[in-house]
Amino acid sequence: MSITTNHKTVLACDPGYDRLGIAVITGSVHNHELLYSACAQTDKKDTLSKRLADLHKELLLILTKYKPDVIAVEKLFFSTNNKKSALAVAESRGMILTLAGIHNIPVIEHSPQEVKIAVTGYGNATKKDVILMTKRLISGINPKALDDEYDAVALSICALASYRP
Repeated sequence: MSITTNHKTVLACDPGYDRLGIAVITGSVHNHELLYSACAQTDKKDTLSKRLADLHKELLLILTKYKPDVIAVEKLFFSTNNKKSALAVAESRGMILTLAGIHNIPVIEHSPQEVKIAVTGYGNATKKDVILMTKRLISGINPKALDDEYDAVALSICALASYRP
């Protein structure tokens, strides 16, 4: 698929250090194609810096292969339940933003609620609702995909609809 002014390639990341949802979508709002999706997982025995480095390497390969016009990142949702985990997720998000900055790729940020509205039409949709609608909106997702991968695909759909260079 050739890139025109209406067709863009989006690399979407659902940040995490344990599991990082990744999706690459190309096209326009009404005519899009999933090029790649995955859930990159790191070894729990490794240090946080090693885990982030492994994720960085994975994203760099994807960036090199698909040459996205924009990187979409989910905004952080802080829960008071696990601040330590939230800080590590923020560090993963920082790694993604740094990668975008180094490669001079614009960043789009959407909250989980914005993604839910874009995909389901309802800001308080459940994870199950998001997965079901994401499956309806785009084909090619592995049936065994984890929710982080679905979140990245949903984010990519939202970002493609909202991206204005």
